[in-house]
Amino acid sequence: MKTPALGQADPQALRAFVAVAREGNVSRAAQRLHLSQPAVSLQLKALSEATGLQLFTRTPKGMALTQDGAALLPLADKALSALADFGQAAAALHHTVRGTLRIGTILDPEFTRLGAFLKALVESAPQIGTELRQGMSGDVLAQVTRGDLDVGFFLDLPDDPAGVPYRLRPLARFSYRVLAPAGWGPQVRGKDWKALAALPWLATPAASAHHRLLRRVFGPGSLTGLEPRRVALVDQEASMLDLVKSGVGLSLVRDAIAMREAQARGLVVADRVALDCDLSFVCLAARAGEPVIASALAALDSVWA
Repeated sequence: MKTPALGQADPQALRAFVAVAREGNVSRAAQRLHLSQPAVSLQLKALSEATGLQLFTRTPKGMALTQDGAALLPLADKALSALADFGQAAAALHHTVRGTLRIGTILDPEFTRLGAFLKALVESAPQIGTELRQGMSGDVLAQVTRGDLDVGFFLDLPDDPAGVPYRLRPLARFSYRVLAPAGWGPQVRGKDWKALAALPWLATPAASAHHRLLRRVFGPGSLTGLEPRRVALVDQEASMLDLVKSGVGLSLVRDAIAMREAQARGLVVADRVALDCDLSFVCLAARAGEPVIASALAALDSVWA
């Protein structure tokens, strides 16, 4: 039996394989790779012939990995990451890194140390320009996935990693606390999540970290299995604080802000519950070796060391 030509799988075929595996659909993978559908199909066929394996099966919903394909997917990711690392090593032989870095930002600049990060980047790689786009954590991750952003800050839930395609750089762990209007002490102090579920809550969009955190304690399959009464949908932290101050309902707030507001304005912090969260920096693992992104990661390390 002839041995499959494993070494002949080219990088573009691996990228097509990974894209179709992630998207589950040749058309969407082609859009992601900026290729035609026939070109992607030909690359999949070439990779299947090179390995001597069937990598996908067609289903009514699209393309599903076979057992062999699923076994090769992590290795394909590693191979593409290795190619990115090779590119980084080659770029290091040049003295100047040029380009534009598109950065997704969240929360307030002081909390993410955005100013210090940009200062370090400008000093270490002055030929790199930057574009900042403010958004919610989930939106930043989606834009990094699509390639609309190169890097971004992201709020990652412990034990709930973003996944294999990403390279996450944890920066700091902190907690979210439940903040209530002044005078609500009897309703929230000493109360657990089930008791708090009976009170009115401020809701946030699905892309926000607040939404993902509260799914762990409220809703089907959660800690309580209960759905709180949501009285308003808010997408800005400042608006959430204003509504809490106005007596509208409860909200998750970063621990430092919750304590500040309790001391300054008499707002009430629930003392029995908290939810942990990690501030992280994210990029696609396959792109981490690109010179501009590698320069950003190095500047970030100098600030958060």
